[in-house]
Amino acid sequence: MTAPLRIANCSGFYGDRLSAATEMVEGGPIDFLTGDWLAELTMLILWKSRQRDASKGWARTFLSQMEAVLGTCKDRGIKVVTNAGGLNPAGLAEQVRLLSDRLGLAVSVAHVEGDDLMPRIDELQRGGHPLSHLDTGQPLADATGQVVTANAYLGAWPIVEALSNGADVVICPRITDASLVVGPAAWHHGWSPTDWDRLAGAVVAGHVIECGPQATGGNYAFFTEVTGLEHPGFPIAEVAEDGSSVITKHPGTGGEVSIGTVTAQLLYEIAGPEYPNTDVVARFDTLDLGADGDDRVRISGIRGRPAPERIKVCLNLLGGWRNTMTFVLTGLDIEAKAGLTLAALEAKVGGPESFAEYDTRLIRTDKPDAPTNAEAAAQLRITVKDADGDRVGRAFSDAAIELALAGYPGLHLVSPPTAGSVYGVYWPTLVPADLVIPEVVHADGRREPVPHTAHLTGRSEGDDGVGVGVGVGESVGTQDEPAPVDPSAAGNGGPTEHVPLGTIIGARSGDKGGNANVGLWARSDAAWGWLDAYLTDERFRSLLPEADGLAVRRYRFPNLRAVNFVVVGLLGEGVASSTRPDPQAKSLGEYLRSRLVDIPVGLLPPDPTPHHSKE
Repeated sequence: MTAPLRIANCSGFYGDRLSAATEMVEGGPIDFLTGDWLAELTMLILWKSRQRDASKGWARTFLSQMEAVLGTCKDRGIKVVTNAGGLNPAGLAEQVRLLSDRLGLAVSVAHVEGDDLMPRIDELQRGGHPLSHLDTGQPLADATGQVVTANAYLGAWPIVEALSNGADVVICPRITDASLVVGPAAWHHGWSPTDWDRLAGAVVAGHVIECGPQATGGNYAFFTEVTGLEHPGFPIAEVAEDGSSVITKHPGTGGEVSIGTVTAQLLYEIAGPEYPNTDVVARFDTLDLGADGDDRVRISGIRGRPAPERIKVCLNLLGGWRNTMTFVLTGLDIEAKAGLTLAALEAKVGGPESFAEYDTRLIRTDKPDAPTNAEAAAQLRITVKDADGDRVGRAFSDAAIELALAGYPGLHLVSPPTAGSVYGVYWPTLVPADLVIPEVVHADGRREPVPHTAHLTGRSEGDDGVGVGVGVGESVGTQDEPAPVDPSAAGNGGPTEHVPLGTIIGARSGDKGGNANVGLWARSDAAWGWLDAYLTDERFRSLLPEADGLAVRRYRFPNLRAVNFVVVGLLGEGVASSTRPDPQAKSLGEYLRSRLVDIPVGLLPPDPTPHHSKE
């Protein structure tokens, strides 16, 4: 039996802490250094970078981090696996080789290709693959806007191939986030493509650590209980031969690894209990969490199903041009001031009928008799979109500025007039896995194709499932209504307090394209019984009026004492297009935790904040 493999994360997004790579390499023993640089929005950012310079299209911060740690990694035998290659993995691989030469190191660098479907869009459509939108069903042929990126989510086996041929650094393009862990673990432990349970366990570990310090207390609902959050450590997954793992961090670093922080990250950006990765479907409803010492949480029991027959493809389309101007309204008559502003602006540039989209939001953060000037202020946020860049450019923003001395009393804006900016539309779709053949380009230039594993139907011992034809990151499972709950176990039937939901319930929320998810979990069996019975689809909608008219999907995770809701279309056409002030739904969970609900007194912690009680 091979020893557990210590896989460290040093990046959760493009822009994460630059010092994290050094902290992970110098902070204690690790075997692999990984990091996630890619999100749906990042692909559009990298496309814009490559438009300016054809040699770019990769995450430049990765190269900066490698300059600091590459020599130490080579000396200590630490291998590096990253998806920072983005749209140009060959370009980044060449940069790492040049860096290695400059540092006087003998480092073998391989990269992965095959995710880029841009040259094949027409071919796929002619071949009977409409590339329909996962949420709306609309075929790509009916979409408006130019397709600028189209990348399939590759899996872990190209990483295994690269490592098996001696690579010290593996540069990947758009692979699944969890593959950064699955690949090293499968290589180290010698797993086969049909070791579904082991692979599923690595997927879960990868999902937990992919977002860096979110697993160690970052963005955690009960953050006031966590020490050292000024500079939390990044996570490590110790992946065992059987696919179980221990999530931990280097000793002495800030934050914590606890059942709560791991639960929160498990619920991040998922849907139902079955979570398809390109190489396996991981069943989140089978995993067990257990404390394994200080800052150590063991994840075990994960079951897997065979790889999906179709894999997810992320497309970005150019949606047009957009611009936003925000007015500050202070003190009295806020509604009247907003009305005057909209009328005056529409007299200059036209109203909703003059633009493809005209979004107005009056954000009431003002307080009556406020103790400071700023606390008496609200904001009127006006966003316009159109195919005509001039219409939403200075013609719009200059018109807003012209109101400065001719509008309501106290008028000022948060920014000067600006030109419009191009925005993207996120388009998720599926293609048959056998149409996408990844290739590994080894250090010596050899190319090795690595087919996907969807054609394999073997099962792990005791597995009772078969493959499902859904895409990576689009969790599946039956939408649930609450199961019958023993009222006494749930703390029902007695007095209640009208208090914030977050008094006893944690939440984590995020985006999946145009959809938002929010997972809510309880920290005791009794609180879970109450949450499961109380938070029905109807009651969730009452707490989130923005969901009116949108599809809401509810999923239960009894093993995590959690429910997860997916609000379809809350974020419009994706992060780059959304007009919400929080386009990635990062704050949605905290908003729901702030809503007042009737919680049984027996479930409340000692001395909660006083609120009104009722029998």
